[in-house]
Amino acid sequence: MDRYDMLLSPAGVDALRTALTSADFTANGIAGRLGPQATGGVARNDFRAALRATGDGDPLATLIRVFVCDQTEPAPVVAAALAPLDLAEAVAAGLVEPYGDGLRAGVDLEPYGDAWWVLADVPASARPGRPLHSEHVLGIGGATQTLIGATVRHPVDTALDLGTGSGVQALHLATHARQVTATDVSERALRFAATTAALNGQDWELLRGDLVAPVAGRRFDLVVSNPPFVVGPGTTTHVYRDSGRVGDAIGAELAAAAPGLLTEGGTMQYLANWVHVAGEDWGERVTGWFADTGLDAWVIQREVADPMAYVNLWLTDVGEAADPHRMAAWLDWFDAHKVEAIGFGIVSLRRGGHADPTIRVEDLRQRIEPPLGDQVTAWFDRQDFLRARGTDGLLATRYRAARGLQLRQEATIGDEGWAVDRQVLTMPHGLRWSEEIEPLVLALVGGCDGRLPLRDQLALLAAAHDVTPDELAEAAGPVVAHLVERGIIEPVTD
Repeated sequence: MDRYDMLLSPAGVDALRTALTSADFTANGIAGRLGPQATGGVARNDFRAALRATGDGDPLATLIRVFVCDQTEPAPVVAAALAPLDLAEAVAAGLVEPYGDGLRAGVDLEPYGDAWWVLADVPASARPGRPLHSEHVLGIGGATQTLIGATVRHPVDTALDLGTGSGVQALHLATHARQVTATDVSERALRFAATTAALNGQDWELLRGDLVAPVAGRRFDLVVSNPPFVVGPGTTTHVYRDSGRVGDAIGAELAAAAPGLLTEGGTMQYLANWVHVAGEDWGERVTGWFADTGLDAWVIQREVADPMAYVNLWLTDVGEAADPHRMAAWLDWFDAHKVEAIGFGIVSLRRGGHADPTIRVEDLRQRIEPPLGDQVTAWFDRQDFLRARGTDGLLATRYRAARGLQLRQEATIGDEGWAVDRQVLTMPHGLRWSEEIEPLVLALVGGCDGRLPLRDQLALLAAAHDVTPDELAEAAGPVVAHLVERGIIEPVTD
């Protein structure tokens, strides 16, 4: 690990790990101590049941009260819970801080996963009225979890976490990457990340700099980034949120950098926001980010917010909700640039070495089957299948309909009975796509039972619908490719 100063000394980190492990201050240990009702209450920031379950002062109870319930506890009790870590070092490091007649949490020390801990700054919601540090270090939030779930998880030699913050993404990368590099523009964030890594017995290369600057000229098998993606006029007040770029330029900048960051076959995934401009197609705007990269790209939009809701969200996030001037300036910028909405989503890129890379930008706001990373891997695999086969190869392949595929019909009753107006295929698993489908395509999908090559299926359909097999095959090529890409039909390879 590059030697960024940690919050604690190396011996202090070892002592803290011993204290946490001895007390069983883990996600499972806390849930076992509190029980289902109190654990559910904690998830809603209702600590009443948790406080009733932790009144006896043993180390686990004290750690829960201080670092989970944000309580102030007597110094001798806190010292006993943190032992063998010296209390003076814990206070000097800001792990706990004096408050009232005792000590409270000075950082967010969160048990995570089976036996990990993540150190970050205390969130704004826990300290109302106290302004956030300009280099505030985020803990495990919704965006963090989104990227964790979306990341492809297969063994790689080298992985890069751009803008690591507290180091959560790097923790996960280290489970399947031989070497992990993590960067951040904030030296303060790197101190937190260094402490998180050491506390969990991991060893990362830590580099300071803006976005890709610290790794210029280097390539990686997997790159992930939860960057400061917030869209606005380019004002920087908090580095975790504000990149200093105007509008949604950081998303385009990462796209442009991706070809130089990836090894052959490498993958890059990052979170992004993009603007919906009046009179423009947001999808075409985002597609333009990847036009000259030579990379396969799959961009999925998961959420859309109107400007007022967006500004309220991010001002509240840093405790600035009561600043009418900041709100007005931000909204004026949106108005001046005709921004009607802001989209949030996930960008997945792959360096495949193909002359005809696939670029898809689509809205996917339905509930999906986790983890999304498995779906991303499968999507790239399907692109490889389609690219390798061509039309003749597609016609020679046998297919079966996706497991559990459902047909939903809308019909209107008339003088001659029910007339079907609309037929929709729905996938109950995976990405849970819904596709309105024509009767002939429905018949094609219905015949995909894995027994006949597609060409033979089309011959039967052509005879039934009085068209030539060649005409039907020519029309079916793009349709079948789309159905395969969506996973509605799957090639049979046995």
